[in-house]
Amino acid sequence: MATSDVGGLRGAVKSHPRAFVAAVSVVGYGLVIGTFAGVVPQSVFPSLTEAEVNVLSHAIAAVNTVTTALLLLGWRWIRADEVRKHAAAMSAAFGLIMVFLVMYLSKVGGGPGEKRIVVESGMFLGQYAGAVELGYLLMLVVHIFLSVVSVPVVLYAITLGVTHTPAELRRTPHARVGRVAATAWILSLVLGVVTYFLLNWVYGYEFVRVSY
Repeated sequence: MATSDVGGLRGAVKSHPRAFVAAVSVVGYGLVIGTFAGVVPQSVFPSLTEAEVNVLSHAIAAVNTVTTALLLLGWRWIRADEVRKHAAAMSAAFGLIMVFLVMYLSKVGGGPGEKRIVVESGMFLGQYAGAVELGYLLMLVVHIFLSVVSVPVVLYAITLGVTHTPAELRRTPHARVGRVAATAWILSLVLGVVTYFLLNWVYGYEFVRVSY
């Protein structure tokens, strides 16, 4: 693509950031929902064994942990008015989320099933097992909810940051939107990592095979 074309595209996105975010969000939601519903052909994804699904689960948790650290650093740096460091941290975090998305969709679309927690095989058994499982499910629900609703907010903050200079950003809602996006993003990631540890290291799980 020619340089002028790139400049024209950036200018169009800069002028209409909400329309761009809406379009990208629809594509993203469609890809994820399509993968879960089996609409996206399974042949698109690599065929994975249960062991490979486990490896991807560990890799995803590691990526999300690093992403959380980057977001916290980015937040700290912008509060210290270190704009370049903030931009670098947030860009790296967004890049890792793209890596996460590829691994996650590969796990869902190419894996033979999903893992479900078995509390009875872990700690706090007996009368506490039900409460522990309920807590796990609540954290998982909040994690998924925040993951879904934060997509357009995160994309909007990133889009403004990429298409505007630091001086221009002061005249946009980037700071306000960025705080909301970072808060939801960090909380979602933390809950995701916590539920990962509960499922894989604290308690047990059963592998439930699914077919589309």
